[in-house]
Amino acid sequence: MAEQLVELNVTGMHCNNCALSIHKLLEKKGLKNIFVDFASEEVKFSNNNGAELDDIKKSIESLGYKVIDDPATQVTPFYEKVENMFVFCALLTAPLLLHMVLPWHFLHLPLVQLLLCLPVFAVGCIHFGKSAIGSIKGGVPNMDVLIFVGSTAAFVYSLVGTIENLGEHYQFYETSATIITLVLLGNVLEKRSVTQTTSAVKDLVKIQQVNANRVVNGTVEMISAKEVRPGDTLLVNQGDKIPVDGEVLSGNASVDEAMLTGESVPVEKEKYDKVIGGTIVQHGNIRMIATKVGSNTVLAQIIELMKKAQAAKPPVQKLGDKVAAIFVPVVILIALLTFVITWLAAHTTMQVALMNAIAVLVISCPCAMGLATPTAVMVGLGRAAKNGILIKGGDTIEAVAHTKFVVFDKTGTLTTGKFRINDIKAAGGVDLEVIRGVIVAIEERSNHPIAQSLVSGLKALPQTKLILKAAKEEKGLGMRAEDVDGNHYFLGTGKSKIEDDFNLSLYKNQQLMAQIAVDDEVKQEAATLIAQLKKMNIVPVLLSGDKNTRCLKVAKLVGIEDVHSEKLPDEKLTVIDIYKQKGKTIMIGDGINDAPALTQADVGVSMNDASQVAIQSARVVLLNTDLHSVIKFLQISKHTLITIKQNLFWAFAYNIVAIPIAALGFLNPMVGAFAMAFSDIVVIGNSLRLKMKRLD
Repeated sequence: MAEQLVELNVTGMHCNNCALSIHKLLEKKGLKNIFVDFASEEVKFSNNNGAELDDIKKSIESLGYKVIDDPATQVTPFYEKVENMFVFCALLTAPLLLHMVLPWHFLHLPLVQLLLCLPVFAVGCIHFGKSAIGSIKGGVPNMDVLIFVGSTAAFVYSLVGTIENLGEHYQFYETSATIITLVLLGNVLEKRSVTQTTSAVKDLVKIQQVNANRVVNGTVEMISAKEVRPGDTLLVNQGDKIPVDGEVLSGNASVDEAMLTGESVPVEKEKYDKVIGGTIVQHGNIRMIATKVGSNTVLAQIIELMKKAQAAKPPVQKLGDKVAAIFVPVVILIALLTFVITWLAAHTTMQVALMNAIAVLVISCPCAMGLATPTAVMVGLGRAAKNGILIKGGDTIEAVAHTKFVVFDKTGTLTTGKFRINDIKAAGGVDLEVIRGVIVAIEERSNHPIAQSLVSGLKALPQTKLILKAAKEEKGLGMRAEDVDGNHYFLGTGKSKIEDDFNLSLYKNQQLMAQIAVDDEVKQEAATLIAQLKKMNIVPVLLSGDKNTRCLKVAKLVGIEDVHSEKLPDEKLTVIDIYKQKGKTIMIGDGINDAPALTQADVGVSMNDASQVAIQSARVVLLNTDLHSVIKFLQISKHTLITIKQNLFWAFAYNIVAIPIAALGFLNPMVGAFAMAFSDIVVIGNSLRLKMKRLD
C-alpha cells in the first residue's frame, strides 16, 4: 500500500503533555513519521497501514481536542475562547473573593455563594474536565487533571456542607472558583506567550500569502500566489513581493533578500538570474517565469524544515518528558497522602486536611517541564532563521555544545569560490586557442565552482570549438571526457606531479596538453572568524582536496595551523573521524565532495550557494555566505541551550519546593493556583528573552 502523508490542524493543545498524548494515540494505531506540535497546532503522520482518516480524527477528538479542516476559515465560537471564559469567571469570582470586605451581607449566604460558583465550576468542568478525561484516555495525564480534581474537591465539599447546613466552616466555594479563574488567566497569558515563540515560522507563512500579476496573452491578471503554475509569466513591480521562485525574463531590479539571508544589502537581478519567492523588489521592474511553486519553493522548504526542526528534541528534554509523563499520578498520590496524614496522623480537622491536599494539587505544574525545552528551541531557531541560519533540528543545538574543532573546506568556504586563470602553460607546442576550447567544452559539463569560473573567464577569448561525446566528473579528482573523434581527455588535479605555481593539468590521450594556474580570493571575514574561534577555545582546521602549497598559503593568511590537503572524499572521512575521537567536531563545506564529511561530523554546516547534495547532507545551512554566521550560529546554540537548562531548573526547583510547602499546610490553595498559573509564564518569558538577548 502506498504511503499517504496526512496533515491535520488540531486545536486545544496547550503544552507538551497534550502533544505526547496525541503522539501515543497515533503510535498505537501503527502510524509512522508522527509529528505533533502543540504551538502551531499541527499533527502530521504517514498512513501506510490503511487506517481510516475519519476514525483517526474521531480518536483525536475523543481525547478532548478538536480537528479543524481549514484554520484560515475556522471561527472559534465566542464561548470557547479562553479569554472570554476568563472574563466570565472573573466577574463571578470577584464577589466570592471579596465577600468578607463588601458591605452586602447576602454574599455570606451559602446559597448565594453556590449560585455564584456554579457557573464558574461548570466552565471548569467543560474546559479542564474534558481535557483531563482526554489526557487520561491518552495515557499521559496532564495538568488539567490536577486542576479539575482540586476544584471539584473544594466544590463538592462545599456543596455537601450547604446541603447538610453544616455552617461556614464548610464553605470553600471561593477556593473552587478562584482556582478555575486563575488557571484560565494563566492559560490566556500562556497562549499569547507561546504564540510569540512561534512568530518566526508564522512570519514566513505570512510572506507566502501574496498576490501575483500573471501575464496571459498580453493582459495582466491578479491571482493568488497559490494559483501560480510552473511556466507562468509574472510581472513584478517595484515594492511587490516576488510570489514564487523563478528566473528573470526581462528587466532589472534591486531585490531585498534579507528575509532569507539576513543580509540587508539588496541584490541586483537581471535577465537569466534566479529570484526567490517572498523576497521584495525595492527598485525596478521584472518579468519572470515561474519555475518552482507551492511546496517546492525555497521559502516553503525552509518553513517545512523549521517545523521539523522544532519537533526534533534535544537529549536534555528527555528527562523533562519522562518526569512529566509520571508527574500527575505522583502528585495525586502525594495529595492523598497529605490528606490522610494531616487528618488522621496530625489530628487536624477535615477542612484543613482537604485544603492542604487541594493546595498540593493546584500548585503542582507539569506544564512548566513540558514547555521548558520546546519554547526555547522555537525562539532559538526563529532567531537563527532571521539571521540567515537554518538549523534543521532542535537536537543540533545541543550537539554543538562544547565544540572542540571546526573543520573548514577551502574552496567556496574560506575563499570566495570565484576563480580566475592566472596562467596557462602549453606543453609540446599545442596551440593556446585549442587548449581554451578543450577546457571550455569539458568544464561546461561540471557544476564545480572552479569549472564555472573557468568557463566564464574563457568564453570571451578566442578558442577552437570542441564537440564532446561524453563527460564524467570524478569526485575530488577532476573531469574525464571523450570527443566525437574518440580522443580521451582529463582535466583536474588528480595525484600527478604539477609545478608549484600550477594547480590543474589537462591531458589528451594521457599526454600532457597544458598546466593551468587558477587562483581564488580569501573571504575578507575569514581571518576574523578564525581569531574569534580561537578566543572560544575552538581549534580551526583546514581540510581540502587542493594542493598542499595552496592550502598552506590560505591557512597562513587566515591563521589556521592544522592543515590537511590533497584529500579525496573518502580520505576526508578518515580525518573527520580522527578529530571526532578527540572532541566535538563541526564540518563546514559547500561542494559535492564535502557531502560525506558533512554527514560524518557531529554537525555539518553548509553554505547556501553550495551544491544541493551538500545542503541535504548538512544539519545547518547558512543562507548567506558571510562567515560571521558561523559565530552567530554557535552563539545562538549556546544561549538556547543555557535557556533550556534554566527553564528545566526552574520547572524542577519550583515543583520540588512548592509541593512540600503546600503539603505542610503553609499555602492557601488560592495562592497555590496563582503560583501555578504563573510558573508557566516564567518559563515562556525566559524563552522569549532569547529574541532580544545580547549574545556573547
